[in-house]
Amino acid sequence: MTSIDSVTLGAYDPAAATRFYDAAFGLGSQVRVRASETPATGFRGFTLSLTVSQPGTVNGLIDAAVAAGASVVKPATKSFWGYGGVVRAPDGALWKIATSAKKDTGPATRQIDQFVLLLGVEDVVATKKFYVARGLTVGKSFGRKYVEFAARPDSIKLALYGRRALAKDAGVSPEGTGPHGLTIGGGDGSFTDPDGFAWEVATVVR
Repeated sequence: MTSIDSVTLGAYDPAAATRFYDAAFGLGSQVRVRASETPATGFRGFTLSLTVSQPGTVNGLIDAAVAAGASVVKPATKSFWGYGGVVRAPDGALWKIATSAKKDTGPATRQIDQFVLLLGVEDVVATKKFYVARGLTVGKSFGRKYVEFAARPDSIKLALYGRRALAKDAGVSPEGTGPHGLTIGGGDGSFTDPDGFAWEVATVVR
C-alpha cells in the first residue's frame, strides 16, 4: 500500500515556518518546509486536518497555532458532526483541527489521533482511479463527493474532495492562482496527479 510519510510546504521564510509548526502542532518530520519564490494567491487546493479526541484538545492546538502566528479562518464551534475550527498558518496553508466528540472526557492534551491531507480535485472519480492505479486502497467512498484511502496508523491519510466543497468546508473562497505549494512525500517514485499535486520519494530524517 502506498502511504504518505510527509508533506513539504512552500514558504517564503522556511526557518520561520519550521518554528511555527514545531510550536503549533509538534508534528516533527511529517511536516517539512522548503523555500518558495513563486507567488500564489487565494485557495491552494488542499487542507491539512488534525483529528483529536475532544474539544479541549482542539482549543489547545488552535490557541497554540494562533500564539505562534496563525490566523483564525473559522472559529472552533460545535456542529452536527462534532467540534472544530480552521486556522491559516503564516505560510498560507489551511489547517482544520477537529473532533467527533462534543464534550471533554478528560484533561486536554496535544495528542493527535489522525493527520489527514485533503486534496480539492476537479473530478473525484477520475482522481480516485488514478490513485488506485498507483497502489492506494480505498477506505471510504461516497460517490463523486468524497474518497478516503486506507493508511498505516503512523502515516498521513489521503482524502479527495471536490475543490469547491473543500474550500467551503475550510471557510474560504475556492478561487486561487499559482502553485499548490505542496509536495507529498511517499510512494515509490515521483509523479504528478491529474490536479497538479506533486509526489516525491520521502527521505528518512534521523
